[in-house]
Amino acid sequence: MSDRSYLDFEQPLAELEKKIAALRARAKAENLDMSDAIRALEKRSAKLERDIFHNLTRWQKYQLSRHPQRPYSLDYIDLMMSDFIELHGDRCSGNDRAIVGGLAYFEGRPIVVIGQQKGRNTQENLERNFGLPHPEGYRKALRLMQLAAKFDRPVLCLIDTPGAFPGLASEQRGISEAIARNLFEMARLPIPIVVAIIGEGASGGALGIGVGDRILMLENAWYSVINPESCSLILWRNRDKRTEAAEAMKISADDLMDLGIIDHIVPEPFGGAHRNFELAAQNLKNAISSALAETDKIPSENLPKLRVEKFTRMGVWEESP
Repeated sequence: MSDRSYLDFEQPLAELEKKIAALRARAKAENLDMSDAIRALEKRSAKLERDIFHNLTRWQKYQLSRHPQRPYSLDYIDLMMSDFIELHGDRCSGNDRAIVGGLAYFEGRPIVVIGQQKGRNTQENLERNFGLPHPEGYRKALRLMQLAAKFDRPVLCLIDTPGAFPGLASEQRGISEAIARNLFEMARLPIPIVVAIIGEGASGGALGIGVGDRILMLENAWYSVINPESCSLILWRNRDKRTEAAEAMKISADDLMDLGIIDHIVPEPFGGAHRNFELAAQNLKNAISSALAETDKIPSENLPKLRVEKFTRMGVWEESP
């Protein structure tokens, strides 16, 4: 994408790239040969970039997951699928634009795809409610899943939300019941369900479309019951400890793979998915294709039982005598 945005830990890299751009502009304007100086700075920039992105902390990965130029659900749908037809509404309350979904073809195969969608600017974020779904969004998602079961199509869920909308109207329309109903119904759908965490995976807002046979997670995404800032606010009464909170919470893909929460880590382009939408989508497409190939081998009547067993095994605990 153009007009690249830099995160705080990328600022040294931003300064170097600014100097390179200035040298190129001066060389062109004054017809000077500054190729040696430019190459030297480019070499420094490449080394610095490698050093930064080969040693990312959990907090830095969290920042990348929220990068404003990161691809969202509709970007992946456009790049991975064909003939997408969006379906609207929950047939009860309204249409929540924070959750998109519909029919599509994936590698020539008909599927139902559901994703949480943020906006690219203020107007779009207002329309999408900043990616914070209302109850009708989860009910729309469930309607689409039941449609998939009726026509024996697999379901793909793309998770990217800072959480379900916590406002009064959301509570009045039954946000807790809507999420709980999705968990219950998704657990027993007799069709393959593949879940991919593509950015933020926060709390019940993520879990409301997160019960699947295979759970994929992009390399720089995060998944947890709460975000690091809110965790810091609860435990330390301020947001200053968010870096420590991110480390303690173990929110990264590597952590969740070790804990058995996810099944596969999807690599991102160097520097983050926002650097190369096409490569990010191709990597995710390959992972989804493999996941569907695995679930296709399982008889449909066994899928609910195995899905419940999968989630029952999650977590670490001890039983007291």
